[in-house]
Amino acid sequence: MSGFSLEKVRWGEHDIVVLCDAKHGRRASVAHRGANLVALEQTTDGTTHALIDGYRDAGELERSQSARSAIMAPFANRIAEARYDFDGTTHDMQPGVETQRGIRHGFVRTLDFDVANQHADAHGAHVTLTTSVIRPGVFPGYPFAIDLAVTYTLDAKGLSLAVSMRNVGSDAAPCFFGWHPYFRFDGSELDTWELQVPATQLVRTSLELIPLPGAEAFLPLEQAPKELDFRTSRPIGAVKIDNAFAGLVPDTDGRVRTRLRDPASGLRISMWQEHGVVLVFTADTVSRDVRRAVAMEPMESLSNAFNRADCADAIRLEAGAERVFRCGVEIDRT
Repeated sequence: MSGFSLEKVRWGEHDIVVLCDAKHGRRASVAHRGANLVALEQTTDGTTHALIDGYRDAGELERSQSARSAIMAPFANRIAEARYDFDGTTHDMQPGVETQRGIRHGFVRTLDFDVANQHADAHGAHVTLTTSVIRPGVFPGYPFAIDLAVTYTLDAKGLSLAVSMRNVGSDAAPCFFGWHPYFRFDGSELDTWELQVPATQLVRTSLELIPLPGAEAFLPLEQAPKELDFRTSRPIGAVKIDNAFAGLVPDTDGRVRTRLRDPASGLRISMWQEHGVVLVFTADTVSRDVRRAVAMEPMESLSNAFNRADCADAIRLEAGAERVFRCGVEIDRT
């Protein structure tokens, strides 16, 4: 049996598109809600492995607990104090809130996307989900108009995402993309999994996980704590990781691959991106199933990028312009 196909299923009140690759034994399930990857499965030697620690049921998807596999737009991770300046104007994303301020992971996790296109052919299975909800007046402190399109493709190489942000407003807008998948291996402990992060710098943060100002944020890995240096693949052990890494080093094909391998099964997940930063999180503070998965998050720019002069060019999108970020997952056995 070979070839690619699509299936449509229901999960509670939610529509799911399932991308299937019979030849390589892979399935990727994408919900309309949040354009969220709720499952990624690999069948090897008759055993099906769940490689994404996603939502267990439709209720978790609706609550977006722990931002599992969240599409993060028009910003990724945190904005300090939920305030930022752009083109001379201060914007407050939590007006009227005076204490415990902070906003994370963008606006689209709980939105229902529309399916703009879905098809399967000899080369892959594809689905494009879109939303035009990001408009002035809809989200406090973000008076900009962004059309968002998320295309998932399952092909012989694995699962890829191409995320387009188009500024359909009349003024320049701040925006950037991030993805928040948690990866897992069944039947073995996280401490035994082998991690490799091809970076040259550790991003230093405050206690609130906001990157330090300017050049202070970037610490060469040679000077970083040894337990956070994963330039060479090694077991995670008991280390708790909730850190971004910068100065990413691409492979010869231009893709930067952060790798996670299970020595028990030989399965390896390579999360790739073309540029930006990567955040790694060993899920020590999630609401359930602590240290059962590792988040490897590709991001166009740093957390709190809206407030950083060194990120201003990367996040600025002029009126009428479009920017596309590509990332994905490769699965093999070593």
